[in-house]
Amino acid sequence: MKSLFVLLITGVYATTGADLFARGPEDVFTYRVGTIEVALLSEGQQTGKSNILIGATPEMLQRYTTDGTFSNATNAFLIRTPEKTILADTGYGRNLFDNMQSFGITAKQINAVLITHMHGDHIGGLLRDGKVVFPDAEIYLPKPEYDYWMSDEAMNRVPENRRGGFSNARAVISAYRDKLRLFLPEELGTTVVPLLSGIRGIAAYGHTPGHTMYLVESGKDKLLIWGDLTHAMAVQMPCPQVAVTYDVNPEQAVVSRQKTLEYVSKNKIPVAGMHVPYPGMGSVTKGSGEGYVFTPFEK
Repeated sequence: MKSLFVLLITGVYATTGADLFARGPEDVFTYRVGTIEVALLSEGQQTGKSNILIGATPEMLQRYTTDGTFSNATNAFLIRTPEKTILADTGYGRNLFDNMQSFGITAKQINAVLITHMHGDHIGGLLRDGKVVFPDAEIYLPKPEYDYWMSDEAMNRVPENRRGGFSNARAVISAYRDKLRLFLPEELGTTVVPLLSGIRGIAAYGHTPGHTMYLVESGKDKLLIWGDLTHAMAVQMPCPQVAVTYDVNPEQAVVSRQKTLEYVSKNKIPVAGMHVPYPGMGSVTKGSGEGYVFTPFEK
């Protein structure tokens, strides 16, 4: 079951240096997973530039990009289970609260926030003027991700002009210290006790050392929210061996992407992603060679 709601989107996606598409009315898209509703909360639709790609050949770029650009987006997701109201990431926080309001949801009604990783376009909505935005929410953070952003050694390995991300992550961790729920993600295909009823944290390391996906399950229905498993769908689906400059460990990110694409296509599990263009969700099937085909849900 799918439904559409109209609102205005004015977000800007700065992480890739991408140009925003013409601003105007945008749709919020919802998808039902059994008794659970998952809704796209979009920060905007953009175009990314091929100079962020690692391992893309001229032939790939000529075939899969237009003038060296590709479509992408910045998304968060609202998950409403019979028991709880949950966010998967918070985007930059620029449009998050207007998007939530379109569903009649306030920040105080959020019971939990699931963090895929701690880049700014995923945790930006957690603080406003340095203060906690979700006072009644537990913050689910993968422990390897926490360890990375709290490590002075890791911070000192990156150029000084990129260390602001560590400061931002630490500010969030400090502000929510009494609400943090650290956990170890499970391996793809294993079954352990879920984090929350109907939600599992799945390891997909590489983009960051603790990058985590969230599997939403209800009855026989499933949806994998795969975070930043992809940034350039037009290229990375047919050519999953292509990484991006934002990957902390590009080689590991490629392995995680290939493993996940094989798993979801084989098991027919729909997916959602933080940089998948509108509607941000769809199905994955095996393509030719090492590639895959993504089919967006009907708008």
